[in-house]
Amino acid sequence: MSAGRITLICIAGLAVNLVGSLITKIFGLPLYLDTIGTIFIAALGGYVPGIAVGFFTHLTKSFVDPSQMYYCAINVAIAIFVTFLSRRGYFHSFGKTFLMIPAMILLSGLGDFFLENFLKASDILKPILEYNKNLAANFPQEFADKGISVFTTYFMLKYVVPSHVKKAFRTIGQKQAPLTDEMKRVVNQNSYLKSSLRTKMMAILVLSSLLLSLSISLISYLLFKETIIEDRIKTVDSMVTIMLNELDPNRIDDYLRLGTKAPDYADMNKRFYAIKNSNPDIRYMYVYRIEEDGCHVVFDLDTDTMKGNKPGDVMEFEEEFMPYRDALLAGKPIPPIISDNSYGFILTLYKPLYDANGKCKCYAGVDFSLDLLTMYGRTFLIKLFTLFAGCFVFIIAIGHGFIENNVIIPVNTMAYCARNFSYDSESAREANFTRIRKLDIRTGDEIENLYQALLMTMNNVLGYFNNLKRAKVQVTNMQVKVMAMDEIAYKDSLTGVKNKAAYDKKISELDAKIENAQAVFCIVMVDVNYLKKVNDTYGHERGNEYLINACRLVCSVFGAEHVYRIGGDEFVVIIDDDRVAIAQYFVKQFKTEMERKNVNEALQPWERISAAVGVAYYESVYDQTADEVFKRADKEMYANKLAMKAQRTD
Repeated sequence: MSAGRITLICIAGLAVNLVGSLITKIFGLPLYLDTIGTIFIAALGGYVPGIAVGFFTHLTKSFVDPSQMYYCAINVAIAIFVTFLSRRGYFHSFGKTFLMIPAMILLSGLGDFFLENFLKASDILKPILEYNKNLAANFPQEFADKGISVFTTYFMLKYVVPSHVKKAFRTIGQKQAPLTDEMKRVVNQNSYLKSSLRTKMMAILVLSSLLLSLSISLISYLLFKETIIEDRIKTVDSMVTIMLNELDPNRIDDYLRLGTKAPDYADMNKRFYAIKNSNPDIRYMYVYRIEEDGCHVVFDLDTDTMKGNKPGDVMEFEEEFMPYRDALLAGKPIPPIISDNSYGFILTLYKPLYDANGKCKCYAGVDFSLDLLTMYGRTFLIKLFTLFAGCFVFIIAIGHGFIENNVIIPVNTMAYCARNFSYDSESAREANFTRIRKLDIRTGDEIENLYQALLMTMNNVLGYFNNLKRAKVQVTNMQVKVMAMDEIAYKDSLTGVKNKAAYDKKISELDAKIENAQAVFCIVMVDVNYLKKVNDTYGHERGNEYLINACRLVCSVFGAEHVYRIGGDEFVVIIDDDRVAIAQYFVKQFKTEMERKNVNEALQPWERISAAVGVAYYESVYDQTADEVFKRADKEMYANKLAMKAQRTD
């Protein structure tokens, strides 16, 4: 089964979740029905497909209801749980399948409990008791919901899904042929390694994901906190401004001198109480005149737990205000102050009141409670945690599957085959080479290149041993062969262009020119695409023709004297001296000719050339060797190759 069909089945599982959830809303059913696809795909395909379906279910639902994203971790946990039990045969019998239902109810119930109740309550015992009561009350509908999902999966796996589909899902993500039991044991043990590459790569993945998640969470929380505080400052500032608008600066002296006996003191006090009572988070409200000996009380409103000071009382400067004492004495504005002391976690804002002559008569102040900020912050962190938990598990599952299938298993199986390669007899050598060839590693990257190199090496080893048999009778011909080899030492046998040895010689010459400050050159890297596909589809002879046709195209544009074949499907063009100025024109012409061949339907597949191209120019300021120029060209070629793959539609 192709990867495309497997993807469609996973998308179908996602659709089942969404449709099930929609049905419950339309008909008002006391169910969720948003885990049927997750459970089925997890049981069928394993961790990565199951986690993907569970993750994208709530990600999709969050576009309509943002709170759904916070339940992503629960669906992901269910996918992991189902995969774990499925791989231990729980879907093979009705009894074991039935036992999964109460376990899943407990798992999802605990997730809802921590998300909705436990982390929001200050009393730990209360939410636990409520959870036990809710679990008992909701058990029938939870049993029905999870039972439908589990038994649907059991029925589908046992009676509907064909065996070849199950096999395809069991090998999903694998980049080589199935391993023998002996290979599986050795590959998974890694007992011969002091430090496993799997452990290192997973540690890097986990640590980098955690670092990224923590960094984003911290930045998000700080921005959230800053936004909330700014909003509170604006609120308090408006209240203090209202207080100042109520005050007459010419009456402040009378209020201090006469206190409550001042004619309009009581009326002013009522107005301030009206302002204070308008917001329950106002902790204290007062008006002070700041002098050398302290804060002289003009107004000080009572609270539920503390009686305000009388007019004329002198309050000492609090520690938080000492850095601003000089500014207060000078009648200047001061910034808002946030403090956490015996009065609580509060925001304090002072604003001066000036008379007509610009003299500061007093300061109006409000102490605003920030206790809600702590609660909001905790709730915000909880939401971030639940959101990133699902994302983190999804990333780790994808990363682990990629590392295992693309790196660890291929490398370890190659190491196993190489370590156990026997040279005792011709039949043993042939058997070992056949075992390596049957690995069929197809990661499409450097690991596959390494496999091909190992395969080629082993093939050469076999050829070497076969040649040894004929060594005695061919000794007299060796000198002639050596002379012939000298003549073709710098020529590629397949394409006829210069080979890797000639390339290395040219690089040495360029390095010498660089040392003498005489170098003017550029390097064009050409990597032929789809060689393996042509080999696999039409045979290696057609694959060779495909390489030869690609080489001819390169030579026709750049000139054969500048072309080197340095690998199986890799060609390098070195342009120096005066031709460097028009190198970009050659690259453009090559791409045009390549496109022309690709759209020519009269040509055979091995006559249509596709290749990624990268070019880099020698820059004396940065480049000390020609190899550095080559690496830049190779990097640009690789980027071009990725872009070409992204554009493919076949």
